[in-house]
Amino acid sequence: MHDKYNKLQQILMDMESVVVAFSGGVDSTFLLDAAIKTLGSEHVLAVTADSETYPTEELQEAIQLAKSLGVSHQVIETSELNIPGYKENNANRCYFCKKSLFEHLEPFIKDGKYRHIVYGLIADDMNEHRPGVQAAKERGVRGPLQEAGLFKEEIRDLSREHGLATWNKPSFACLSSRIAYGETITIEKLGRVGEAERYIRSLGFGQVRVRSHGEIARIEVEPDAMELMISHAANISHRLKELGFIYVSMDLTGYRSGSMNKVLERGGSVV
Repeated sequence: MHDKYNKLQQILMDMESVVVAFSGGVDSTFLLDAAIKTLGSEHVLAVTADSETYPTEELQEAIQLAKSLGVSHQVIETSELNIPGYKENNANRCYFCKKSLFEHLEPFIKDGKYRHIVYGLIADDMNEHRPGVQAAKERGVRGPLQEAGLFKEEIRDLSREHGLATWNKPSFACLSSRIAYGETITIEKLGRVGEAERYIRSLGFGQVRVRSHGEIARIEVEPDAMELMISHAANISHRLKELGFIYVSMDLTGYRSGSMNKVLERGGSVV
């Protein structure tokens, strides 16, 4: 693990200066911290894209994290729903998102102050459906954590060693990942799943996903939180129905990253 961190530092050192696509999550925070420690804050810029798919509380946390790390930070406005091909929500949705994000970041390296754009791709991601990786390759954007061979649990362990508050932060992905493939993404649906997850977290849950399958909410929590979920079942069901869902269910397999991709693995039909 520590050899991988040394490799990460060498990769960053060779880059000389970087713009970090910074969401405030476990991976991008660790990458940002490593870049600062390796290159010095004057050679690092953190940029956060604020959009419909990014909850306000995540933005505020990213701002505070960047401030605590003592790095220059810019927030840019983007809109995934205005990207051609995105809201149709086919299997390549993330390609359109990442392509647009990287295009928004390119002006920050045009003047030569920063040489490379980097993002929080990790080794785990290479075994999942990640169309955004292709967008990164096309734009010359690099994922130093993945290049160093770092996996999520190693990143959490190293984050704890380095005193990063995000070491045990629940994993997060954009709200669009909650909408079943083929179901059109709208601002209303994003708001509904965002508010549903916010409510469930307020009851004491850490990792939670509310997956939207039309009128059905499929809730994922960690297996050891299922009993707590059952104890709050009536309140959760009532609140999610207030938000517009007709049926509310709990996934008995529990939380797992990218569970919407199972339909792709089984050869499901997605436009």
